Amino acid sequence: MDQTEQTKARPLSPHLQIYKPMLTMMMSILHRLTGVGLYFGALLFTWWLMAAASGPAYYDFVTDLLATLPGKAVLILATWGFFHHMLGGVRHFIWDFGKGFDLKEVEFMARAGLIGSLGLTALFWALI
Repeated sequence: MDQTEQTKARPLSPHLQIYKPMLTMMMSILHRLTGVGLYFGALLFTWWLMAAASGPAYYDFVTDLLATLPGKAVLILATWGFFHHMLGGVRHFIWDFGKGFDLKEVEFMARAGLIGSLGLTALFWALI
């Protein structure tokens, strides 16, 4: 058997064409994406702090920019990303103790993380 026949005979690694998207899979992907998003949120927060340190004129410019509809959308998404990533971290912390691996518990924690992050974001912005 030559090299090309041997390569063709190998099974392909299962990917999204094989697996149906499940809630736990989507929560895992969202946890990673929110981790990346938090990096940009930290840059945004640093920019805001630097504007505050630069003086009232530049601070007013930045706060006026963040007060626009797109600015508020970015801030709300950053807040949701923070809460979602935090609750995902709590879920992983529970797993570090060897708890919550039952399929029903995994599904419950995935749903609780999603609902909790949306609820905490809404509560945060309602209080502001």
